[in-house]
Amino acid sequence: MGRLDGKVVVITGAAGGIGREAALLFSEEGAHVCVADVSPEAGEQTAAECRDAFFHRVDVTDGKSVEAMYAATAERYGGIDVLYNNAGIMPAEDASILETEEEAWQRVQDVNTKGVYLCCRHGIPYLLERGGGSVINVASFVALMGAATSQISYTASKGAVLSMSRELAVEFGGRGVRVNALCPGPVETPLLMRLFDETPGALERRLVHLPMGRLARAREIAYGALFLASDESSYVNGATFLVDGGLTAAYVTAE
Repeated sequence: MGRLDGKVVVITGAAGGIGREAALLFSEEGAHVCVADVSPEAGEQTAAECRDAFFHRVDVTDGKSVEAMYAATAERYGGIDVLYNNAGIMPAEDASILETEEEAWQRVQDVNTKGVYLCCRHGIPYLLERGGGSVINVASFVALMGAATSQISYTASKGAVLSMSRELAVEFGGRGVRVNALCPGPVETPLLMRLFDETPGALERRLVHLPMGRLARAREIAYGALFLASDESSYVNGATFLVDGGLTAAYVTAE
């Protein structure tokens, strides 16, 4: 018996990083998975490595594209039980508010904030048809704390996702739909490591603030999402679900 036996899960941003790990893990645990992403080659590869999955190309900033993603999943598997709204971007052009241009600000908002809005707007009705389900919206530890090394639009977008998740949890909890915000700490993904590689000393500067002395592994975040997707979390709703190695609890770390 898998922890997600028979559940139909849609994961956006599933071609790489945490989304890919979640697709593989959820599939191992018995789920039918829609691997949704803008990158066909990597997405197809992820789907091929899963037990039961298919790739669907989606642009989460486009409502019609999101609608088509859910329709294709429901047609294939007969319904949808879990929305894992994981797609997000963190471009280098998003920096201090004094440096971030309007175009860069808006590009992040379109993917990270509007994308979650569209996925919830068009996905929650499918969960209601099933009598309930789980929505996992990916926020971040940056929704709860600030940094001098700012990525202003990314931070604002994750704060919006956190607030949106709470609102939806209250609105739909009585109808069987649980909505939670998964808030990872810094994760060792290609996206983040590339940004660190471009700035000497950036990784070391951050590690000193981490009580566990290391970044998270993508699979560790995926396990948190697995709990939220499963029936084990049946009374978890409206939570700020931190998987951050104690980062947000820290003031001074051990030497």
